[in-house]
Amino acid sequence: MINALTIDVEDYFHVQAFADVIPSTDWHRYSLRVEENTYRLLEMLAARNIHATFFVLGWVAQRCAPLVADILKAGHEIGSHGYAHQMIARGRQKDFREDVRRSKSILEDQLGRAVKSYRAPSYSITSSTLWALEILREAGFECDSSIFPVHHDNYGMPNAPRFPHYRTLRDGERILEFPPSTIEAYGVNFPMAGGGYFRLLPYSLTAWAIRRINEKEKQPALLYFHPWEIDPEQPRIAASWRSRFRHYQNLHSTEAKLTRLFDDFSWAPMSKVLVSSLGGANSIDEVADGL
Repeated sequence: MINALTIDVEDYFHVQAFADVIPSTDWHRYSLRVEENTYRLLEMLAARNIHATFFVLGWVAQRCAPLVADILKAGHEIGSHGYAHQMIARGRQKDFREDVRRSKSILEDQLGRAVKSYRAPSYSITSSTLWALEILREAGFECDSSIFPVHHDNYGMPNAPRFPHYRTLRDGERILEFPPSTIEAYGVNFPMAGGGYFRLLPYSLTAWAIRRINEKEKQPALLYFHPWEIDPEQPRIAASWRSRFRHYQNLHSTEAKLTRLFDDFSWAPMSKVLVSSLGGANSIDEVADGL
């Protein structure tokens, strides 16, 4: 079965773990490493003829336009990761609308085509910020990957569906949701979709979870990663012990684990996985007929 591979294109100083010690007004003070790390990922994927969905932060796209063009040129799908990587609940609806439109405009101007997929910073569409889906649909997005069906201190909707589904909005419109993958056991959803979970858990456990989703539940898995996760030489930020553990643990082994993951399973961008999983749809526009 084909699984969805997604990459959040942001730099090490953008992450939520460091938001309390690095305000966005200071981002320009830090050395950019996202270009080099993303090109390394592109090389790893090209060597295996794998394509993915890259959710690009608007702040990065504005400063690294050639990188965005090269991602597209390599055959990958590009989605929006917002502009300023701020947790949605920390601002007003007006702020979110402006952030979404700004990022979408930057990416579409660079690419010359519509950007239809979105992922919120730190999966921050939760039960208290579901209004964000209305704004996304209003802006022209058709697919979202922001609702993580788990318990977490910063995000999560544990009762949300675990697999691709449509969410009906107040005006009758719908938006397709493709959540990061989880494993259900004893009535609880356990995260295994990539990022820190991939770095902290043994590879064998991640592989087992993907096979279970594919073979037992007959569903595609969706995993996510960040370019900074293959960069063990990145600067160390003076943050809390918990934040440093979440961010830096096992960076030295992530590239080797990713190589194994790429080789052991079949991968494609989100839109192609959705079309394939419906068995008969010819394009993303026909997904609605199958869900």
